[in-house]
Amino acid sequence: MDKKQGLLLVNLGTPNVATPDAIKQYLTEFLLDRHVVDLPKLLWYPILKYRVIPKRVPYIIHHYQKIWINNASPLLHYSRLLCDKLQHHLPNIQCELAMTYGDPNLQSALNNLRSCTKITVLPLFPQYSTTTTLAVLDKIKQIITSLNIIDHIDYIRDYADHRSYINALYLQIKQAFHHQGEPDVLVLSYHGIPERYIHNRNDDYIQRCEMTTQLLVKKCRENGINIPIQMAYQSKFGKGKWVTPSTSSTLQTLAQRGVKNVQVICPGFSVDCIETIYEIDEENREVFLNSGGKNFYYIPALNDTHLQINLIIDLINYIQPVKLKN
Repeated sequence: MDKKQGLLLVNLGTPNVATPDAIKQYLTEFLLDRHVVDLPKLLWYPILKYRVIPKRVPYIIHHYQKIWINNASPLLHYSRLLCDKLQHHLPNIQCELAMTYGDPNLQSALNNLRSCTKITVLPLFPQYSTTTTLAVLDKIKQIITSLNIIDHIDYIRDYADHRSYINALYLQIKQAFHHQGEPDVLVLSYHGIPERYIHNRNDDYIQRCEMTTQLLVKKCRENGINIPIQMAYQSKFGKGKWVTPSTSSTLQTLAQRGVKNVQVICPGFSVDCIETIYEIDEENREVFLNSGGKNFYYIPALNDTHLQINLIIDLINYIQPVKLKN
């Protein structure tokens, strides 16, 4: 019997395999999206094709090959596990996974959900941004005009301040402190965005990140965690001005000031990926240790843990979704 309710999880995307051609194909689709890079296409496409892609592919292929899990990128591996576990816990809801860029694609996932009388879309980005969540919603709108299911779809805008999300992050931190010891400083590292997007698009992403930080710090303080907690932004791309402070400069400064032990968590990443496993746990680890730090620990994303499962069940049960409109 067809399930009447559908849940569509959407993450950013990933190359299908760790090969130059697959990475080139993924990066081209991703970086040509105007939500991600808003430069005029006539100007941007030649730069992307002849300068950015040839430079980026050799740089990241080695890192992708090192972190591949069971013939898939970590992002796809953990997203699949999360979707499968949610299906087990929600037998009356049809759960599907899609990526904004690459496979599994949104078209196929929405086709699989066509028999559902209600579809809830959950972009796996805790803090709304025009570069991520809006890109998902606009792509879905383009697809469903031909499927005639617009009336059946709603979405969860974000969950930056949701109690279950803050509690899940707190418990993940508490568990890390239990196993690794309490650090001198805890750093919350969020994905950065260009500053102009905040003003040109009225993007409230930074406000949502700051809200998560405030609530998480409050939760930690209420439970006896009184160490300094700092927030920063990672993954800058290109030469434009991005939001600050940067994660790497924050870690460098902490080490230079004599801080020996830090732990880093990335609240904006629902599952681990190249930005967390390589950029944070390798690149930024080196920055901290080479600047005089002694101990660095990356606190994993929620991934497919029971904390994430319970969080998403709470979101679909208790948060008021928004109707998708053309």
